[in-house]
Amino acid sequence: MKKSIIALACGAFAYGAAEFMMMGVLPQAARDMRVSIPSAGNFISAYAIGVCVGTLMLIFGRKAGPKKLIVMFMVIAFAGDLFSSLAPTATLLTIGRFISGLPHGAFFGTAALVAKTLAQPGKEAKTVSLSMTGQTVANMLGVPAATFIAEHFSWRFAFLILAGIAALTVVLVAAWIPHIAPVKDAGILGQFRFLTKLGPWFILIAVFTGNAGIFTWWSYVSPWLQKVGGYASGTVPLLMMLAGYAMVIGGLLGGHLTDHWRAAGTASLGQCFSVIGLVLVFFVPGNKLDTAVFTFIIAFALFFINTPQQLLMAEAGQGGGELIGGAAVQVAFNLGNAVGSAVGGGMLTISHMNYHFPALGGIPFALAATILLAVYSLRYETRTSAFERLQPVDV
Repeated sequence: MKKSIIALACGAFAYGAAEFMMMGVLPQAARDMRVSIPSAGNFISAYAIGVCVGTLMLIFGRKAGPKKLIVMFMVIAFAGDLFSSLAPTATLLTIGRFISGLPHGAFFGTAALVAKTLAQPGKEAKTVSLSMTGQTVANMLGVPAATFIAEHFSWRFAFLILAGIAALTVVLVAAWIPHIAPVKDAGILGQFRFLTKLGPWFILIAVFTGNAGIFTWWSYVSPWLQKVGGYASGTVPLLMMLAGYAMVIGGLLGGHLTDHWRAAGTASLGQCFSVIGLVLVFFVPGNKLDTAVFTFIIAFALFFINTPQQLLMAEAGQGGGELIGGAAVQVAFNLGNAVGSAVGGGMLTISHMNYHFPALGGIPFALAATILLAVYSLRYETRTSAFERLQPVDV
């Protein structure tokens, strides 16, 4: 199991870095492609749109085993990252980012199922959070490293390294993940049967609004740290490392609390942190200390909510829709990213590039997510103890 989790974490690292490192290299990529910072936000949105479209692969891959699916997803990620590293124009870079994002949601939905299947009873959330640590470590080490490489060498080299990590993951998955039977074949429409219930929509809308709220500000975190915090561009990688450290802590604590309490309640608590952080970003004038603390708070909240939401949707899809349920979280997550990036760019434009205003645009979204998750928890969650959620296993 440990080797399987390492293989999944390596893949999560590749996707986590691909998704988030564009925020750290945005100024350099924009300058190289001769576009403005708000226009460069399309490089972020293109990845997010790819995630939404690519999840449809699971509909037609439902009969394949999870191991085969993960290998296929990593091959596509390799091709997209390599294409992005070589793209000569903004249009082609946008296409490369779209390709890279195609397997993202499908990967995390499948990886969550694999981790949940391999986990000991009562420790599902902890195991899923461990498999997802690659995504948080990507933010702690990968994104700062990419920002440093972009500052001192080229952002293209960062994407080339990312392609190499995707290739390495293919090897690790083939060697270390055991065969796991495909999910129950409920047919094409049967995979979506869980969406006829109201509960899953609470979660998906909360994921969408919550991430739209955070990414309205986070998409422009690198220039925000420089313009508001007064940090030199060469110092930004250290701030990205601080944010990544907060994500690691948030992800692990969120998984631990989910195993001992309510999943949606845990996610609602995390969204409260994001609302507080965004309010502070908008109202506090900002200096080096302030901006560092606010970055830590919001980054912590972003991944504190990740595992409970992923588990809620995987459980909602039981009976043939597990993969779609898990992937739907990533679709909502990245659709929120795309909308948030666009809203943040719009707030910058109407405020004449005042980097406090993207946070203002994100507050209503994050607040809506907090309320939706709280309502779901009060309405649907009755079993709060890990012991009560133990399932019998026949040997």
